[in-house]
Amino acid sequence: MSLFSVNAVLILSTDDRSRILTKYYSAPHAPTGSMNHPGANPYPTVKEQKAFEKGLLEKTNKQTSDVILYDGRVVVFKMEGDVMLYVVGGGDENEIMLFGVVLALRDTLAILLKNSTDKRTLIENYDLVSLAVDEIIDDGIILETDPVVISSRVSKPPTQDITSVKNIDLSEQGLMNAWEFGKLKLAERMRQL
Repeated sequence: MSLFSVNAVLILSTDDRSRILTKYYSAPHAPTGSMNHPGANPYPTVKEQKAFEKGLLEKTNKQTSDVILYDGRVVVFKMEGDVMLYVVGGGDENEIMLFGVVLALRDTLAILLKNSTDKRTLIENYDLVSLAVDEIIDDGIILETDPVVISSRVSKPPTQDITSVKNIDLSEQGLMNAWEFGKLKLAERMRQL
């Protein structure tokens, strides 16, 4: 068990077996020459990733459980509509912790997408989905598992930016006032030189 507990987050379509979102993680400061260190990406090429995903979909398509051991990796998954959400960890990782991550992802997507977690909605809102995954996991490290906190970070702009925007008049007269103010300040600076 290590800090880098997640090897991959996969959102795959069950209809046509296509990739919707796949993120494979590897530790940013890996020891040189070692491929079996904690946090190592077990599937470095796209060909290996697609082969892993194809086998994983075939194995989990008719499963009734939510946790399996596949290719020496702990895989937790949830079916939502016509997509499968997967979180892949090392063989010695805590499956309850990984299951908490897949539940956080499922619940966050339900909040952000208003309980419409299907392939079409995920593709249309790919930016929110990608940001949600990035808020949950960074470089294989689990950051947050509270879906309300994650969805609020993804869907709202930072509060410090909102206060400065409230006082700006974006009407035609407001823009003309800003233009005149800018011309006046520029003329003053030019006279000082």
